[in-house]
Amino acid sequence: MRVLTRWTDLIEAMVDVVTDAREQLVVTGSRSREAAYLAAIETAVAEHADLVHYRVLYGAPRRPELVDHLSRLLELRNPAARRNGVKTLHIGVVERPEAPERFFVASETAAVVPMPSFHGAEGFDCGVLLNREAAVGLVHHGREACASARPVETIEAVRALRVRRE
Repeated sequence: MRVLTRWTDLIEAMVDVVTDAREQLVVTGSRSREAAYLAAIETAVAEHADLVHYRVLYGAPRRPELVDHLSRLLELRNPAARRNGVKTLHIGVVERPEAPERFFVASETAAVVPMPSFHGAEGFDCGVLLNREAAVGLVHHGREACASARPVETIEAVRALRVRRE
């Protein structure tokens, strides 16, 4: 485990988790907007056909960049397609208002969980980098959350998600 106390370290660790993913990649949360991170996810999905990607939103997206990202994922992969009998793109939204939003990125080898800032009252610019054992647990958590979420599997369904401004 490693504590990440700077925004640049947090984003670098998140991108590293995505870049190293080969089997499963789980991303949760509705606030993503960092261009390098979203681009890394899209690259991983484009370059690794066997990578199974789960994206779990908690309520509507809070950033237009996230809506654009979801649309690009659907352009890269058809959620209805099966590769070697396995569905490789899962996007879902948890719509229960009482469900707390979860933020993490996890693969089969590592995970990053963003945390509230150590530097001020606003933002999530710190985090924890977790090892394989914890990452596997978070992958399982994210897969279950996605399985119970409402599927968002078409461009039209993504466009119907209204950005919730805060």
